[in-house]
Amino acid sequence: MKRYNPLDVPAQKWLDLSEDERLRLVEDYHRHVRDRLPNVAGHAAFHVIVENQAALGDEVPVQRTLDRLMKEGIDRHEAIHAVATVLAEHMSDLARGVPSQSDPNAPYYAALEKLTVESWQQTYG
Repeated sequence: MKRYNPLDVPAQKWLDLSEDERLRLVEDYHRHVRDRLPNVAGHAAFHVIVENQAALGDEVPVQRTLDRLMKEGIDRHEAIHAVATVLAEHMSDLARGVPSQSDPNAPYYAALEKLTVESWQQTYG
């Protein structure tokens, strides 16, 4: 994979890359399209995490959530942002020590199952 395109990421090609290469490709993409981001590296890190989880397929609900959000009318890039906002909130809860179930990912997965384009836009603008 020579370039990152958030609209189409073949899972196996993505998984064949090193983590550093994934981050570089995502950062390069956002610089190339001239996105004005306050923190390109942080933004890229969330993209990479969501892409990594999507590449796992049915092991986690991320790819299913991306597919559902795209069926609701947003493109894959925006769907990645929607999932990333849920992930960021979950990570914040974990960092604050918010009690969770025995599986620390269960609240994240449950939030993804509830996520809709409408709920994302209402909550995060």
